[in-house]
Amino acid sequence: MRIRLDIAYDGTHFRGWARQPGLRTVQGTIEDAVTRILGGSPRLVVAGRTDAGVHASGQVAHLDLDDDQVARLRARRPRRRDREAGPDAADAAPDAGDAVAALAGRIAGVLGQYPDVVVSRTSTAPEGFDARFSATSRRYEYRIADTETGYDPLERHRTTTVRASLDVAAMDAAARSLIGLHDFAAYCKPRDEATTIRTLLEFDWRRDAQRTVVAHVRADAFCHSMVRALVGACVAVGEGRLAPRDVVDLRDEGVRTSEFKVLAARGLTLTEVGYPADDLLAARAVQTRNRRDAE
Repeated sequence: MRIRLDIAYDGTHFRGWARQPGLRTVQGTIEDAVTRILGGSPRLVVAGRTDAGVHASGQVAHLDLDDDQVARLRARRPRRRDREAGPDAADAAPDAGDAVAALAGRIAGVLGQYPDVVVSRTSTAPEGFDARFSATSRRYEYRIADTETGYDPLERHRTTTVRASLDVAAMDAAARSLIGLHDFAAYCKPRDEATTIRTLLEFDWRRDAQRTVVAHVRADAFCHSMVRALVGACVAVGEGRLAPRDVVDLRDEGVRTSEFKVLAARGLTLTEVGYPADDLLAARAVQTRNRRDAE
């Protein structure tokens, strides 16, 4: 049985998504909770690994259960109203779909009150669904407080402070000029044998109702540190240290540069993972795996 998990977390006190020995991570925290409920050695496959300090409101993962775990999932204790309905109702195994949907609440019970990670929904995954390879896009938001915004201590864990008055129109022009299929090596932290070719689908800047400067960026996938580097280049434009055209020239040079800073993780939130229609999930997963193998 494959289960889809929809997840949100405050990344402030996590050392990223991926399980690491001796460190507190999002994956490790959720997997440990599932182990307490279902036993075994559950392993989550995630749509997009996030770095230390990065948040998520729309993360997606999947989990495969073996037969013993499925049995424990369905053998959960009956609710009080089931027991009051009589022994037949209390002894009956819950419907598989109901048991899967209830898993999110059971995980919440293990994580305790006011956790910094929540599994907001658990559902039976459609045929062919792969949280990572079936995804068609990932969307992020980056939040900045400049001198016009001012400092709000209640927003400090999800907003990066820039001590300048940013030209948001220039930042928006720079961002939009980067959209398309390109090699983003200049905006990625290099990894051995990993491609830096990506399709940037959307990238824009605006001020919200609180005057916070907000970026929305969506791509088919992102390489390591790519969003924070793109944001850093646009902030350099907003400060007047780079011209909007410079971000394209730097991209086309294809080399990491010190012309801009990679901004802090605290301002970054994964807000959405896009998937095709259910009947296209398996084909999308095959297509993505084949492309990654070729790259």
